[in-house]
Amino acid sequence: MRIVNQISYRAGYKYQLCETCSLHVPIMPAEDIQADWITLTRGGLLVIRHGYAWDGPSGPTIDTHTFMRGSLVHDALYQLMREGHLNWREHRESADRILQALCIEDGMCRMRAWWVYRGVRRFAGYAARPEQNRPVLRAPRMKVSPQCP
Repeated sequence: MRIVNQISYRAGYKYQLCETCSLHVPIMPAEDIQADWITLTRGGLLVIRHGYAWDGPSGPTIDTHTFMRGSLVHDALYQLMREGHLNWREHRESADRILQALCIEDGMCRMRAWWVYRGVRRFAGYAARPEQNRPVLRAPRMKVSPQCP
């Protein structure tokens, strides 16, 4: 076992997936994408693995159960864009429409889902761009002591 005296982490998350989630999406890359927590196959199967962390619905909104799956899938697709696995100019609108469709499927009223879609179309474009990838932060180095105080 390796002893680590400094941790690396990313900030900005508030939810963590408790079981793997998979669904088909209308985004089909030329080759399968395998990222740390996300897989997207050429056939459009999106797999988000247990332990994936995301920030839930963003903006001036309420985190309701009808918004959670849509926000999870939307955040995962935007992450694939930020990391350069998907072209954000080509796939952002599809990701935004998927968010809207999932919210309706999960019971959100169509008017609210339309506002969600309009909100991400207008204000979330920056979040799909590679330059917005969350930086890795590092905690201060700790001195490793052979015994506890």
